[in-house]
Amino acid sequence: MQLYAALRAHFGAAGYLEVETPTLVPTPGLEPHIDPFEAKFIPQTGVGARRSLWLHTSPEYAMKRLLADGGPPLFQICKTYRNGEISGTHNPEFTMLEFYRPNADYHAIMNDLENALSSLPLPAKRGEGRGEGPFTATPWERLTVRDAVLRHTGIDLFVHHDGASLKKAAKDIGVHVGASTDFDDVFFHIFLERVERKLGFGRPTFLIEYPASMASLARLKPGDPRVAERVELYVDGVELANGFSELTDAVEQRKRLLEEQALRRTLGRPAFELDEKFLEALPKLPPSGGIAVGLDRVLMLLLGAKEISDVLLFPAKDFV
Repeated sequence: MQLYAALRAHFGAAGYLEVETPTLVPTPGLEPHIDPFEAKFIPQTGVGARRSLWLHTSPEYAMKRLLADGGPPLFQICKTYRNGEISGTHNPEFTMLEFYRPNADYHAIMNDLENALSSLPLPAKRGEGRGEGPFTATPWERLTVRDAVLRHTGIDLFVHHDGASLKKAAKDIGVHVGASTDFDDVFFHIFLERVERKLGFGRPTFLIEYPASMASLARLKPGDPRVAERVELYVDGVELANGFSELTDAVEQRKRLLEEQALRRTLGRPAFELDEKFLEALPKLPPSGGIAVGLDRVLMLLLGAKEISDVLLFPAKDFV
């Protein structure tokens, strides 16, 4: 709770308004590799119809709707739920910090996050006498995805920009990717095997400007549509945050969501309906930046813990 209190004080002083949005939602996100928890609504007062609701996998859609209604910079610390995710860095119920700044982009959001985490008080046993911690070495590195892959593999994503070419380059360095020639599939084989675990040592690394096919909810970079204004934060090889310069084009966003919906069907996962209220709000959303941060992982690093279960009083692995 000290971590949450410190973050609330920091964001309040920085002009952010704390909000709370529903954790039970009628339409979950469509991320292809994330499954929500289903919660059946069963009317008992004669109001409403029996239907499925879902525990949110992120408060993103609701917070963007608040921004679209004219909200100031917003932040939220909340419980978030993702079905089936248990590992050394995953728990199906976890705590997320999510914040958005209107009239800003991913550069401003990176600065806000760097200021917030680098100012956190250190636990005595981690920083006694040294004033050092996992977030204190500033300025943090800003590294493009292209440069990160080039640094650790010698592969230039701008040269090998299609799946077949990238697959051949992967084979040449000994990374086996299976039968797929899909660019994103091949990229993630390379990234997870050769790049991710080398990021954020010595100081945190903001990994920026993902290939356009991985834009998700991010806008493409003006002047270079090969990449999206997307950022992830890494410390000691652990991913802590994912954010964007937000996409505000409702037509393009609908297209991307339909593509994700189709991919979920291909993968044999439930293909949920689109969140029409979110799409209706997008045209009113000012140019904005936002990011989501896994606070349990932040606490792991602050305490020097080896697994996420070490910082949870009731980890899911104890009862599933």
